[in-house]
Amino acid sequence: MKYTLNGLVPVLIFLMLFERSHMEKLYHESVIPAKEFKIPLLPEHWDFQEGKVEFLNYKGVNAVKMDQKSGYMIYKDLDFTNGTIEFDVEVDRPMPFPTIYYRWKNEGESEHVYLRTGVAGNREAVDAVQYASIVHGVNLWDLQYEFQSAADIKINQWNHVKLVVSGKQLRVYVNSDSVPNLEIPAMEGNTQSGKIGLGTGFPGQAIFANLIVRPDDTENLPAVPAPDLTRHDTRYLRHWQVTAPDSLPPGQELTAYRLPDSVTNWQGIQAERRGLVNLSRKFGGSRQRHYVWLKARIQSDMPQKKTIRMGFSDEIWVFLNRQPVYVDKNIYYLNMRKNPDGRISIDNCSFEIPLKEGMNELVVGVANDFYGWGLIARLESLDGIEIDMN
Repeated sequence: MKYTLNGLVPVLIFLMLFERSHMEKLYHESVIPAKEFKIPLLPEHWDFQEGKVEFLNYKGVNAVKMDQKSGYMIYKDLDFTNGTIEFDVEVDRPMPFPTIYYRWKNEGESEHVYLRTGVAGNREAVDAVQYASIVHGVNLWDLQYEFQSAADIKINQWNHVKLVVSGKQLRVYVNSDSVPNLEIPAMEGNTQSGKIGLGTGFPGQAIFANLIVRPDDTENLPAVPAPDLTRHDTRYLRHWQVTAPDSLPPGQELTAYRLPDSVTNWQGIQAERRGLVNLSRKFGGSRQRHYVWLKARIQSDMPQKKTIRMGFSDEIWVFLNRQPVYVDKNIYYLNMRKNPDGRISIDNCSFEIPLKEGMNELVVGVANDFYGWGLIARLESLDGIEIDMN
């Protein structure tokens, strides 16, 4: 059987149109709109402290009013992993910290974002919106200084907040539809999924309304962590040994007689992202002053002095080859705060350490009784030295 070109053209056009129609059908069937849940702000759907949360109709919508005595309230009917969370919140004065919890497992394990409404009206304030993880019952606010940004917060008006959660990454929008106020490259909580909750703190009240969740609507935000730029910096001390925590009564200091000896038990601990040795993740926290010893080793080609920078929370005592070289405190509630505002940063302090030729043992006592605790250490130069990786 013979086919002419003129005879084949209609067939080819039909096949092309059929294929296009078939592919469009498959495409539209695969793009399923994200399911949207309007979370009811009614008491039967929430776990909360009786008498400390007020459910009401406010400005024509169901709402909930909370203050610093309300604690937190947890939505019972949804387990959230990834997606979009949106809500409106109004505060009556520049003090409350209206908070959204997500991936909440319990009081000790969660992620949360909050507004620092004390800077309302100041669009340049760098701490208007903050993210922090809650790990082993510790709010790691003071270990996560980088995770904050400016926002245009309003008093006695609705503020619209949107979170986009995808795997390890987070974007936060405050009174903005297109440009995120805050982008978190890698959330640092222990939970992967959990409940959604609301809360506030400090004097004043916060009214929440219009809480909407779209599970799995991540707006193409990647789920994998964004790069940790400190990973490329070989000057960080990342490999340490650590002792178990011990109590340190108020007024006492760590002197040479408390240094670890030959029978001390050590275990390895590695720095996380940003070069942080996260003691809260390993040991949790305590309202009583307690401490650990951290040990690292540095090989030097010759006797020399090297500048080292340290970020710490809350107190450090530094010994090199069992000799004291530096003591410092970064205590927020005693107004003994290092820049930035009593939170851990590689800019907290710097000092010289006198290295001998050969192997040197750097031992740092770290004490804490307030929020998170940890250490960041980075040498200014590696010329003539080598950091021991064991």
